Amino acid sequence: MEAICPIDSRCADEISALLSPPSHLQIQEYYDKLLSKRQCSGITVKQDGKFGKGVYAVKDFKEEELVLKDPMLVGVQHSSNKIDCFVCSFCFRFIGSIEHQIGRRLYLQEIGPSDRHDCDMEIYSDKSGIDSSDGEDNSHMKNEETLEECTSGSSTAKIPLPEGVAESLMNGRLTLPYSKDFSLPPAVPRPGGCEEAHYCSTSCAEADWESSHSLLCTGERSDPGHKEALLKFIKHANETNDIFLLAAKAISSTILRYHKLKANHLEKQLKYDTASLPHHCDLSLLMEAWRPISMGHKRRWWDCIALPDDIDSSDEAAFRSQIRDLAFKSLQLLKTAIFDKELEPLFSLEIYGNIIGMFELNNLDLVVASPVEDYFLFIDDLAHPEKEEAEKITKPILDALGEDYSVCCQGTAFFPLQSCMNHSCSPNAKAFKRDEDRDGQATIIALRSICKGEEITISYIDEELPYEERQASLADYGFRCRCPKCIEEEP
Repeated sequence: MEAICPIDSRCADEISALLSPPSHLQIQEYYDKLLSKRQCSGITVKQDGKFGKGVYAVKDFKEEELVLKDPMLVGVQHSSNKIDCFVCSFCFRFIGSIEHQIGRRLYLQEIGPSDRHDCDMEIYSDKSGIDSSDGEDNSHMKNEETLEECTSGSSTAKIPLPEGVAESLMNGRLTLPYSKDFSLPPAVPRPGGCEEAHYCSTSCAEADWESSHSLLCTGERSDPGHKEALLKFIKHANETNDIFLLAAKAISSTILRYHKLKANHLEKQLKYDTASLPHHCDLSLLMEAWRPISMGHKRRWWDCIALPDDIDSSDEAAFRSQIRDLAFKSLQLLKTAIFDKELEPLFSLEIYGNIIGMFELNNLDLVVASPVEDYFLFIDDLAHPEKEEAEKITKPILDALGEDYSVCCQGTAFFPLQSCMNHSCSPNAKAFKRDEDRDGQATIIALRSICKGEEITISYIDEELPYEERQASLADYGFRCRCPKCIEEEP
């Protein structure tokens, strides 16, 4: 039997208002303001009668020129990737040190999954931020004989390090040669003392707290009941689909924006005693708080998710019903954790499904290159005898990491400007990180010269696929491509 969400019927009018497409004027005003805030003078967002929003050049771009760096609206690192990469929870820069990145990964692999949650924060908190001193610079010399014992073999197969080496790397007691040339920002204290979040700066910590984390924090200062409910929600998302974590951030950010807008509104009216005021939803303020989410193209998740290859078309209805039930289960867990009676419509299944569907249709992979790769490549490029001396220390560590020694930070995110870019099978731009792009922003680069007034397009799929396969892949996005390449190749 299909799960029923009573909020859908109880708040039908408010839900309809939230899901109504914004007017052309509202869209233009929103993106003009966003572009101005981000100082993106080379592009504009315009309406198109056939394809909706589109991004257009307002100047000429040269091949390989940066078109756009787009900070995410919401983003999450994949839970499985957190073992390999220690990054800022807001901007997704790598943090700590080269030693900590390597040691933490090896240590967490050693201890197994059951103990990871509690020990990671405990080990990091007091030691990894220590600056290298003369004593620490010599620490790799003390461990040299131990490390040399396992220098045989190659990095294609993992060879365990002697006991204690991984922990010494992670805690800053063992310093690697030349690692100072690859300095990373140290982790800063987290608001709420949350074990799930880490930050590269106070500004990132504060920005994340104000945007969503103050509602989603599982730190020691959280209410025990709130913390328990959130941990159940997070566990469910990690076991099923971390797109639910994006949805939780979207709802939390809307709640926090609403209450900030309401406080400002009351202050203007010189009403400071908010405790005595009735707690009813101000729909106009909710619509304003919802504005960033309202701009994304939406469909209900269970309607737009692609049918997996192993699901027969005859079973499609049952599959989509299961996806709906999965979303409902996630929503109930989130509602237990952060429900706000004043903003009840945000906890309807219809809203939740459309938020997740927006991410399903518009999200972009979050990828940040690891500095660990740069470090080992640097060692490999050293001249002799410096290379030989350094590899006495680094080679056994590389052997312990194995051939996947450098894993990128990986996740998923929603980027407000990038999501406005339309598809072409012969695009003039692509999402591509340069060496200097070390955070989670979407980076769009020109594939060829782009003229002023030309629409900037990217490919949603592998554009090298044959025509029919491209069209089948794009059907999941709800359209049939009519770009010049498809028109030319159409049978």
